[in-house]
Amino acid sequence: MFDEFGFPGDVHLLEAAPILATFVYCSRAAEGVDDAAVDHIIEWSQRRNTSRDITGVLVFGSGVFFQWIEGPPVQVEKLIASLHGDSRHHDVVALDRSVEKRDRLYPDWQMERVGAEDIRTVLQDALESSEDKSSIAALQRILQHLDSGSLATIGRV
Repeated sequence: MFDEFGFPGDVHLLEAAPILATFVYCSRAAEGVDDAAVDHIIEWSQRRNTSRDITGVLVFGSGVFFQWIEGPPVQVEKLIASLHGDSRHHDVVALDRSVEKRDRLYPDWQMERVGAEDIRTVLQDALESSEDKSSIAALQRILQHLDSGSLATIGRV
């Protein structure tokens, strides 16, 4: 969904880039999951994901989670399996799932929490720091989608 077909990669950048798995999803929070519960999720994820070399961003607002996860393929697959069994959310919808040789979009993020109102800033920061052409194109499309108001309606489902 977020891949740009036909973009030739810069051979030198691709040679140095790691092989990363990406999983982007949204889900609905279970009843009773509030800001304090999300803060606990963040704290636990920061400890666990650092040792697994997983980075990403978590957006929570209006009872909806939006998360971008990236890291070594085996570790991301384990995390995906645990996400599907987590009773703190349901209706997990995969928006993107890929494995490719590229730089991280969130190299310095250890699963930070970003409020829904700040998603534009997060996406813009990722866009400005990205050197990968397909990632740049994907981020531009997500920002255009955000401008259309589509993400603002997620919490109203």
